[in-house]
Amino acid sequence: MLKKILSGLLLLAVCAGVLAGCGNDKPAEKQQVRIAAAASLEKVFTEKLIPMFNKKYPDIKIEGTYDSSGKLQMQIEQGLAADIFISAATKQMQALTDKGYIDKQRTVPLLENKLVLIVPAASEKKAAAFTDIAAAVQPAVGDPKSVPAGQYAKEALEKLGLWQQVSSKASLGTNVTEVLHWVAEGSADAGIVYATDAAASDKVKVVAEAPAGVLAKPVIYPMGILKQVPHPQAAGKFYDFLRSKEAAGVFEEAGFAVVRQEQ
Repeated sequence: MLKKILSGLLLLAVCAGVLAGCGNDKPAEKQQVRIAAAASLEKVFTEKLIPMFNKKYPDIKIEGTYDSSGKLQMQIEQGLAADIFISAATKQMQALTDKGYIDKQRTVPLLENKLVLIVPAASEKKAAAFTDIAAAVQPAVGDPKSVPAGQYAKEALEKLGLWQQVSSKASLGTNVTEVLHWVAEGSADAGIVYATDAAASDKVKVVAEAPAGVLAKPVIYPMGILKQVPHPQAAGKFYDFLRSKEAAGVFEEAGFAVVRQEQ
């Protein structure tokens, strides 16, 4: 009888050990990488690049915040949790680098975009040149105070001598996606956005690119890793993925030009 009791206790101990071992074999929790990216990148990231990355690295979860680069800069300075910042202009990246938020050694120019004038796809108004925005009754541009596309639009229109005329009647979007939406829905009869935004909507048509020489510098999107990140290796993997040939093909399909760099 005692022998049976001891055997039973031994069996229970073995089972308990197995169960405890099983508990230790739980899959590790996903590491999270948080990106703060220009609004014009949202579609290509959420629909293409993040799913592609997750096929290669299912243990890394990518979370994105998409808005105007000026707003994202301000939010990062105010404590926004972010590992990677991708701006639609160098100004915001440089500001965060100068203030010590961005790792200067992990900052690169990633993409180039173009500035274009768009009108609603169903518009019957004749427009053939970038300067025709001056004839629009309700034009729209990004707010130059915080939206890089708006800053570029202001620079181009000032060069053309049209900024005062356009800004006096323009609606100012909080990001470039809002400007695109206004034109697509017809609440604005013309707008200035990036070429990639125009290509993503069948509700607008491109009238013309900004003329050569109206911008002092190309529209460059830099990317950088913040200095304080909880999962630096995971952030580094996504950073490297965005610079890969695989990602370059997706960016180019979306209308961006990829800035080629040695890695």
